Amino acid sequence: MPLLGGIRPPIALLCLLILALAGLTAKVLGPAGDPVVPKAVLGSQQHFAEDGAIALRASIDERVTDLNRTAAALNAGEPADPERVLSDLSNTYQKWTGTTVLDLESGKILAARGETIPLAWLDKDVLTGDHALTPRMVRLETGDVRLMTMALLDWKDRPQELLIASNSLSVPAINLGPFRSMAVVARGGEVLATAGFEQAEALNSDAERDELAFLQKQMTRLSERGAKEAEEDPVSAREPGSRGYPGVSGTLLGDAYNGRVATAGYASLASADPEQRKSVGAGLGLTVVAMLPVVQEHAVGQERELYGLVAAGALVVFGLLAAALLWMAVQRPLLHLFLESRRLARGDLTRPVEIPRWGETARVGAALERLRTQLSGDAEADRETGGRKGRFGLRVPLALTAVLLLLWCVPVGLLLNRTDASVSVPSTMVNDQRDRTDLVADRVRRALNEAQADLVSTTRLIDADDPDATTGVLDDALRKHTRYGSLYVVDKGGDVVARAGDEPSADWSEDEKDASLIRVAGEGGKKPVIQAGAAVPDAKGLTLVGEIRVEFLNSLLARPGLGEVRVVDAKARTIAGSNGFLAFESLPRESLTDLVRAGGVKAGAGPVENGLLIREGRSVTVAAAAPFSGGGVAADVGWTVISWQNAKHFEIAPYEREDRSVLAGMLGLALIVVCLGWIHLVVVRPLRALAGGAEKLADGDLKTVLYPRYHDEVGAVVRSLELVRQQLQARRQDQARRSAEPRLGAGGR
Repeated sequence: MPLLGGIRPPIALLCLLILALAGLTAKVLGPAGDPVVPKAVLGSQQHFAEDGAIALRASIDERVTDLNRTAAALNAGEPADPERVLSDLSNTYQKWTGTTVLDLESGKILAARGETIPLAWLDKDVLTGDHALTPRMVRLETGDVRLMTMALLDWKDRPQELLIASNSLSVPAINLGPFRSMAVVARGGEVLATAGFEQAEALNSDAERDELAFLQKQMTRLSERGAKEAEEDPVSAREPGSRGYPGVSGTLLGDAYNGRVATAGYASLASADPEQRKSVGAGLGLTVVAMLPVVQEHAVGQERELYGLVAAGALVVFGLLAAALLWMAVQRPLLHLFLESRRLARGDLTRPVEIPRWGETARVGAALERLRTQLSGDAEADRETGGRKGRFGLRVPLALTAVLLLLWCVPVGLLLNRTDASVSVPSTMVNDQRDRTDLVADRVRRALNEAQADLVSTTRLIDADDPDATTGVLDDALRKHTRYGSLYVVDKGGDVVARAGDEPSADWSEDEKDASLIRVAGEGGKKPVIQAGAAVPDAKGLTLVGEIRVEFLNSLLARPGLGEVRVVDAKARTIAGSNGFLAFESLPRESLTDLVRAGGVKAGAGPVENGLLIREGRSVTVAAAAPFSGGGVAADVGWTVISWQNAKHFEIAPYEREDRSVLAGMLGLALIVVCLGWIHLVVVRPLRALAGGAEKLADGDLKTVLYPRYHDEVGAVVRSLELVRQQLQARRQDQARRSAEPRLGAGGR
């Protein structure tokens, strides 16, 4: 028989797959020795580093953009005194460590504020060429590194001036949480700035100082490794179309000290996103490393290994029973039919056909016996064997085989290693959910503050007496700021004086009850209307209003590893969300609403972020809420960022074991479908058709030609029956010819 045809290959494949699945089961379900640090904890540090990289890149780009925008606004107006320029700049944006205005013709410093900016790095290459005025990193005499940003002030009939602003490449001002530290690393692994380390002088014991020294050394080592790993091209680091962080990121595992292991995540500021190719921060070659010492996990006991061996052994037993059933009920009778049919086709009619006990093989065997008696001319014996039928088909042993294997697949997939609400989730995951949610809240708050600050900067260009010029200014600002859906100037009564973009979606008027510069309206509509306002100077009663697109806020919330993220107002109604939402809808769980209310309660200096585990039924949810806090006009709007996700998404040992059990059960189901489906298609169905054809042939149908569909045992039986049909047909023709010859002779006498 051919190697890939017949009954033997699927049964052999079934045995091989059962053995392979048993070995896999013993390996993935059995061994103790879970990782010393759960993968979920390592992944959380990676996400934290990614968040830090995004915050740092956004901070650098915003500072560069704000300086260039301020210079463009100044160049469009009347010449300004250098001292006035720096004063307005510092009043509008409090983000630079030092600013200077330099006369390019004479090289004289016209005005300076903040820390002294060295000028030795200024040369021809900085001021001319393709990379003129490109921000660059400069090392001060103190050893600190500053990012120098430049913009040209160019007025008619006045020498050109260079506006220089410096800012430190410090760790973003985000909540690191307890025990976590973060570093900004340059190419080559040099640590430019760190945050989160305690001061050695503030520690009370030598043991604490030794641990601090250990952590600082670990940060240096891990930063070098992270910077080296981050040198990979971000385009080739991820497959096209893959989701997640668009740059190079990963995890690192350091050494252990006092039962705690140093874990770290790194993320490069470089990005594969085409929209961020012009990012200044992405081109500086910086990497953010987040490090957290976590308690070392204890290995699982030896009983876990016994579970895997027992499950594997049970699969082998059920597999052997299934293979034996298929061999006895399908393979052995079919091979016997093959031998018997070949014997009849060769003309060996001496022995009766040994008929199988049941099924299609019994029907074919009975038909072969009838054909044998017909070939031998024993009509009486033919009548005696003609009524024998198989009561059960071969589908029965296939069903029994499937049931045998399901007796292993179902318990393993649905019962073994099942988890419930008592699963122990590492406290690190709860803390990280809280800290990352606070980071998102800070990011949204800063974005709203930036939006209002941009409006303040734009108001200086508005001429209240020239509506056409004002409209031009608004159109230009709308092109530069994609966060707005519309910009318009309203008077004291709320009437629109000038507009750019979409029609205003909500009114804005001077209200003694609501004097905030960030507002939300549109209740009852399809989208919340988020407005930011800024009074127009020297024009009493005029206000520049910008409607911030909800899609812009939604884009700030989508972060890997945080689950569902929403921005809610003081009444816990949804304003923005990461995965779609209905305007002003309530949160899906009362526990989440209570978490928002608890976070808004002032404690000490103000509202604080909070995180907790919600155990309901068999599920465990990690949730966190972070009210807006800090500076800026958005700090007092009363909004909160809340996030939650099912703990099943975490790569921790209990859920991994459950997933492996489910995978083993699904592989077993696939094994049943493939092997038994193969037997049904290649053997059972053709054999049922063969049984019908053999019975018709035994009943006297000698005209229907029998064609084999497969070159296997069933096909061989079909070929033998075709030979028998031809023999019977020749025998009948011979008998007809013999019976006709005497009558012809009698008629001739």
